[in-house]
Amino acid sequence: MKLNEALALRVKELCKEHRLTPHGLSIRSGVASSTVDNIIKMRSESVQLKFIYAICDGLDMSLEEFFASPYFQKGSLTD
Repeated sequence: MKLNEALALRVKELCKEHRLTPHGLSIRSGVASSTVDNIIKMRSESVQLKFIYAICDGLDMSLEEFFASPYFQKGSLTD
C-alpha cells in the first residue's frame, strides 16, 4: 500500500471513530475542507506533516497515536 492510501484509510477511520464527517474534521482541526478531502481521496502523492499534526491536535491525539496503526507498520508501505 502507498503512503497516501494509508493516510486516507487512517483519516477515514478516525472520522468514523469520532463520529465526524470530513467537513467536521476540517472544522475541528482547522485544516481546510479541500485539504482533508484531498487526503481522503488520495489526490496527492504526499501530504505535509503539518496537516496531519493539525488533524491530530483537533482530535486530541499525538502523532504517535495517529501512526500507531497497522497501516503504517514496517513492510506495509511501498514507494
